[in-house]
Amino acid sequence: MDTLLRVDTAEEGSFLLAVEAQGKPDQDKWSSWTYYLAHLHAKYALPPILLVVCKDKATESWAAEPIRVGVSVHTSMVVFPLVLGPGNVPAVTDPDEAAEDLPLAVFTALAHAKDPVLPAILDALAAAVVNAGDEAGKRWAEFTEIGLGDTRARALWRHLMATYTPRFPGSGTLIEETLIEGEAKGRAEGRAEDILRILDLRGIEVADVDRERITACADLETLGTWFDRAVTAASGQELFADE
Repeated sequence: MDTLLRVDTAEEGSFLLAVEAQGKPDQDKWSSWTYYLAHLHAKYALPPILLVVCKDKATESWAAEPIRVGVSVHTSMVVFPLVLGPGNVPAVTDPDEAAEDLPLAVFTALAHAKDPVLPAILDALAAAVVNAGDEAGKRWAEFTEIGLGDTRARALWRHLMATYTPRFPGSGTLIEETLIEGEAKGRAEGRAEDILRILDLRGIEVADVDRERITACADLETLGTWFDRAVTAASGQELFADE
């Protein structure tokens, strides 16, 4: 499934929210959704709810149909998806309204992903996320990007959310890419410092031009090679042998 969330409430206890973004009717999903719910209930011993977010009214109507498992004379199981779509979710274009219920504002954006009013919805949601300024806001920011899929709207959202940190590793979002780049830069800087430290401890003088070359390098594989050579090199120049 697209996303699985655990929701803790004050009065009803905890439950699992299985979220699916559905772009078109797909009868194969009926079997998948039935399996998801049965598996989640058995594994976590928490009541699961299937939430299907649709981007058009036709898909919304299709997804809302109960899924019945069994034979004509006896139904063994019935799945009732909770469906959100442009037909039953109002557009939220006011930042203050979006801030009052951030999760609802996020699902509004996903449900209206094909609506001409979407830019206004994303503007309001972006303002609400920025004003929230907490971990929940960051999580919903990336959840929104993932839910928008490979669309122009996602490009707009990536631009708006470029300063946030990731919470969904492996999803390929700009938020994640930004942190990965930062981590890679940090590792490269640390490795460069290690190389220079080794040479210093061994009493090897390093020319300014060589020192600058080491500290400016961002390729971890190259820095790894230089690190190994720094253990035995007789001069700074020997780090760059065969280059």
